[in-house]
Amino acid sequence: MKFSQLLIDFAFLLEGSPRYKKIKRFFKNLLENDDYPYKKYFDAFMIFLILSSVIIIIEEVKSPISKWLYYYDVYFVTGVFIIEYLLRLWVYNDIHKIIIEEFENSVFLEREFDTKKVIKEIIKSKLEYILSPMAIIDLLAILPSYREIRILRVFVLFRVFKLIRYSSNITHFLQVLTSKKVELFTLLILVVFVVFISGISLYVFEERTNQNITSLFDAFYWSLVTISTVGYGDITPITTEGRVITIIIILTGIGLISFATSIIVSAFSEKLEEVRKERILGKVKKFESFYIICGYTHMAKLLAERLKKEKKNFLIIDLNKEVVDEAINSGMLAIWADASKKETFKKINFDKVAAVLALTDSDMHNIYICLNIRSFSKDVFLISRTIDINSEKKLKLAGADYLISPYSTAGLFAAKIIEQPIAIEAMNDILTAKRNAMCDQVEVLKDSFLDGRRIGDIDFNSFKIILLGVVRVFKAGQSRKNIKRKFYFNPDEDFVLKTDDILVIIGYSISIAHFKSKVVESSLKNARKKR
Repeated sequence: MKFSQLLIDFAFLLEGSPRYKKIKRFFKNLLENDDYPYKKYFDAFMIFLILSSVIIIIEEVKSPISKWLYYYDVYFVTGVFIIEYLLRLWVYNDIHKIIIEEFENSVFLEREFDTKKVIKEIIKSKLEYILSPMAIIDLLAILPSYREIRILRVFVLFRVFKLIRYSSNITHFLQVLTSKKVELFTLLILVVFVVFISGISLYVFEERTNQNITSLFDAFYWSLVTISTVGYGDITPITTEGRVITIIIILTGIGLISFATSIIVSAFSEKLEEVRKERILGKVKKFESFYIICGYTHMAKLLAERLKKEKKNFLIIDLNKEVVDEAINSGMLAIWADASKKETFKKINFDKVAAVLALTDSDMHNIYICLNIRSFSKDVFLISRTIDINSEKKLKLAGADYLISPYSTAGLFAAKIIEQPIAIEAMNDILTAKRNAMCDQVEVLKDSFLDGRRIGDIDFNSFKIILLGVVRVFKAGQSRKNIKRKFYFNPDEDFVLKTDDILVIIGYSISIAHFKSKVVESSLKNARKKR
């Protein structure tokens, strides 16, 4: 009973210890989480240990090695391998949760705590890891360090196998083969069958006349060498029947090799897109802020070029593989996926997404995209393209914050050009920055020189920019729907700026960049002073 109570107390002690959980989470991430920033350094360290230890053991076969290399391999490398093995065994599961679960069941069912059952479950759970292929490789990789038993040096091979854990390329290759295991297993059965039949046939016809074939093993060896189209020539049929069998096996071998090649190539083609997608999403995770463009249409291409020119990060998602390849070839980050499916955005952190733009040519698809985006984030700024005026209400209900109607905008623009061609041409030059003049927005940062200042006290002329107006944000709550914006065109000199206000300005790109940098610098400088 005392032992049971000790187990229960210990389990609850671990469950209630934030420090224990933090340490275990750290090692679990370090060993298993590919997204953990420090894992790549650990992997590189382990690859170095593996390769250096293999080189030392191979060198030792030729001649004695120095003492420091011997100590490095026997004590340091082996010690790290043992510690890694034990850590992996530890983080594989939480045994204290097994104890707590049994304790809660015993209390609920009003029965005694079953210590034997708990111990069996703990042993069973740990044996699952110990008997797994990679755990066996890890264990066997430790054995070459025991130099007294020379036969154990053969297990140096398992140290090379340990590289599978730390090389993503090897892992991807194995995953490709695993994905086609049924086809490859079928092929293996067919090869075994052909080798078996042809080997027996050759043995029957050649055993008495061919001095190189004295056993079934010789016949099977010849059959395997021939079907693989290697043909060493050490065993050659001399009878007519044997040569006929050889012709059949050679033709069969060519067919089987072609079949195997097609299986592996198709598997790599399928996996390559997945690997490329994972790598692109890995790059996206490193961004502090980025945009998501759903649909690489003509409008999206113009937007992407503008964002690229302004050195802003963005990700393109499209269902058409050809346009995705076109975007990638243009040096952009793009993935082949359906933006209306949940799986597409599962690995994307929407806290870093500045805005999502649904720019496909189908209003219905844009509606589904908006609904899907809102299932992940209620607050991200969502812009959608619309063609049919009847779809505008549906897109708003789907969660779109802003709608772009290219045909309506083009029609309005054409009408204004007829009425005021010079003014519209000037506005177009500013919006497209054709003459290095552009329209931009600047946020009033907390503690910056803009915060709490009157419009009249700010010398915009010294920055060589023109203030068009100020957008003030009114927040009635944390929800996106409770955020309202009001635009003050050409505000009075007594208008006082506040944090989160947005200034709409016109100027040369160099002037605007200089003004923005001064806003950021003053905000950081005053924030440091307050600290």
